[in-house]
Amino acid sequence: MKKPAVLETPRLIIRPFTREDAPAVFRFGSENRTQELTGDVAINSLEKAMDIIENVWLKEYDTHGYARMAVVVKSNNELIGFSGLKHITAVGAPDLGYRFLPDYWGQGIATEAGQAIIEWGFKTFDFEKIAAFSFAFNFGSMGVLRKLGFKYLKHGPFPGETHNALNWYELQRKDYEGA
Repeated sequence: MKKPAVLETPRLIIRPFTREDAPAVFRFGSENRTQELTGDVAINSLEKAMDIIENVWLKEYDTHGYARMAVVVKSNNELIGFSGLKHITAVGAPDLGYRFLPDYWGQGIATEAGQAIIEWGFKTFDFEKIAAFSFAFNFGSMGVLRKLGFKYLKHGPFPGETHNALNWYELQRKDYEGA
């Protein structure tokens, strides 16, 4: 199985998920405040957490060499959420996504992890751009995307959906390398 690199920032270790991470995935994936801001379906059991790890993330590592990755705080070794890229054929670019326990919101974690993921993504893969999506009421996420250099494109439904209109963003390689 292909696995993405382990990335390190001043405060974080960003690594591929393992099956042993299921309890932490259940913890951050069942957090109601996070679901309200992302539109994701809650991970309501350890079995569902294991299913996502095994049948989504581990398979995406093997197929694409990237997927969502575990974000661990160095100071306490706590797995607090994910950041990473997701292959979305309909968009024509990988999607940068992130989810964290609310106790860690507002501390620059998403920006720090996002910077590492973007740098690794552009250096490792032949992406011309990286996409991102956010609900218009998720002001924290929109701020993170601006800090990371993403440009707003439009407001509309996610590919293949007719509901859940989102703000679409992208970061072009040429803009990233020129920054």
